[in-house]
Amino acid sequence: MAICLGVDTGGTYTDAVLLRDEAQVLASAKALTTRDDLALGIGRAVRSVLDEAGVAPADVAMAALSTTLATNALVEGQGGRVALVLIGFAERDLAAHGLAEALGGDPVLMLAGGHSHAGAEVAPLDLEALADWAAGQQVSAFAVAAQFATRNPAHEQAAREALRRVTGRPVSCSYELSARLGGPKRALTALLNARLIGLTHRLILRAGEVLAEMGLSAPLMVVRGDGALMSAEQAQARPIETILSGPAASLVGARWLTGADTALVSDIGGTTTDIALLRGGMPAIDPAGAQVGRWRTMVEAVAMRTHGLGGDSEVHVVQAGLAGGVTLGPRRLIPVCLVASEAPQVVHDALDRAARSPVPGEHDARFVRAVPGQDRGGLGAREEALLARIGGALHPLGEVLRTRLDGQALGRLVARGLVQVAGVTPTDAVHVLGRVGDWDAEASKKALALMARRRVGSGARLAETPGALAEMIVAGMTRATGLALLETAFAEDGWEGSPGDLARHPLMQAGLAGHEGLVDLRARVAVPVVGLGASARCYYPAVGEWLGAETVLPDLGGVANAIGAVVGRVAMRRSGVVTAPAEGRFRVHLEEGPQDFGSAEDALSALETALTAKTRAAAEAAGATGISVHLERQVKTAEAEGREIFIEAEITAEASGRPRITREGDGA
Repeated sequence: MAICLGVDTGGTYTDAVLLRDEAQVLASAKALTTRDDLALGIGRAVRSVLDEAGVAPADVAMAALSTTLATNALVEGQGGRVALVLIGFAERDLAAHGLAEALGGDPVLMLAGGHSHAGAEVAPLDLEALADWAAGQQVSAFAVAAQFATRNPAHEQAAREALRRVTGRPVSCSYELSARLGGPKRALTALLNARLIGLTHRLILRAGEVLAEMGLSAPLMVVRGDGALMSAEQAQARPIETILSGPAASLVGARWLTGADTALVSDIGGTTTDIALLRGGMPAIDPAGAQVGRWRTMVEAVAMRTHGLGGDSEVHVVQAGLAGGVTLGPRRLIPVCLVASEAPQVVHDALDRAARSPVPGEHDARFVRAVPGQDRGGLGAREEALLARIGGALHPLGEVLRTRLDGQALGRLVARGLVQVAGVTPTDAVHVLGRVGDWDAEASKKALALMARRRVGSGARLAETPGALAEMIVAGMTRATGLALLETAFAEDGWEGSPGDLARHPLMQAGLAGHEGLVDLRARVAVPVVGLGASARCYYPAVGEWLGAETVLPDLGGVANAIGAVVGRVAMRRSGVVTAPAEGRFRVHLEEGPQDFGSAEDALSALETALTAKTRAAAEAAGATGISVHLERQVKTAEAEGREIFIEAEITAEASGRPRITREGDGA
């Protein structure tokens, strides 16, 4: 019998579970996520679950980690400062797929070079100019994308070697992340991958150190965005593949917990709500590539919609209009009740001082603290000065910000993950309403009382009491979650038009309300909604009631991600293409360069052999056993003058197996 450990690091909580033979949950535990060093929260959760189950660390046969780190970093605009090298592209390509926006002012170098669609060099690559430019860049990593690199990656490979030699920094090449065409989108994927390398490397390195200190020597696996497992080393090299890792694990966990065949699975965390459809018990893979927040990548991941909506979403006061109101997200804040439990005197003194003021302040119930141990390279003088002012303590935000320019500098520090802001969140609202009592509910009540004093367009207060404001915030969360579920349902049903517009259409809203008149309208979500996440029970009963849907809240839904991490399989996919640059010539596009064959079948067989070897080696490196390889051919042909003409073929290979178990025993 084997005992396996599953760990999930979310925006607020880190969860751990122990499973025996993937069939029985022995114990589960939660600890607060420690954003400055995620491994500390991992260690606390793992120690708790081992103690609860009475299992020795040495008896754990395998450990698997799912994480929302990459997803949350992209949603919140965080990550390291990086540099992008574009080879063979035009300036206008920077505007494609949000590439310029994703750069956010980080350096970019555009060089001549690249290849044609047939894999022939278009122009030579100036490696000397690249080396001179790179030597002056203060960045955490580089991203490289060359025109048609999927047909011939030689220029990306040469640039990578030059950058490593000159700077010693990690380099993310686009051809290693996707075999598909679409240069700007592939460049975006490489850029985001580079931005995540430092974050992911620190997480996995520290997690391994903490587990080793506890005496846990089992191999560490990481969940990919498609729900499959990869080795820790592979995740460090390709962190972009871990976007939607946590949500993908939650789908696997939801199926294991509920046995659901068809259902909308909605996982609410601190930062995001992730929604996907289980059909036939399996999540679909998004053919367009994973979308996280504003970014559409080329990463294979579950078809999931990620919304910047969670228990720790920032609450914004809407002062326009007579009635006013609140909106939520997408930025995550630390709940006031949480920082008050850690620094009660600072928080309560500031809240009481603000309450004595006759006029609401712009920064009432807001606090700021630095996140130690992060990369500070490339900061400007104003950011450095503000960071020094914050120091190592928690401060009321109004005491730190002295000018409007300081506010802009703070935004940049938050985007870099160097500081955290605390403020009113839905978590504070449910503390005020008594639905949870994990932290300092009195601090939440004081914070909501301050926010309730704000004036709306009519001149009236936003709310008369903290409780009334809490109800308003929870109602906003209920509506936003319901709309997100409807949006996913419309998208999966294939309706024409924007799923978001359809979800918000007056006829849809009237149908949900059961409108009666000359035309009676009835609408509901016709499949069960599985609610996952620690706070799901606070919101999802009302969401299900509004949508007219059956709501399933599994007992262990709060640790579904950690369960999904344990019960996943290792799967490695690689794709390649065969083209026909001339009649009777069939070209296989390999990493080593193009190779020509005299027949289509010879070319296809050569590509299948190469992909089989590559995927099998990747699966073995990930620690898989019992590996099987599945090949899929997609051949495009055309008919001309009565004969079939070969146009192009794509072959996909998938090698899958179970994670290798290093130790077996009853764990007792």
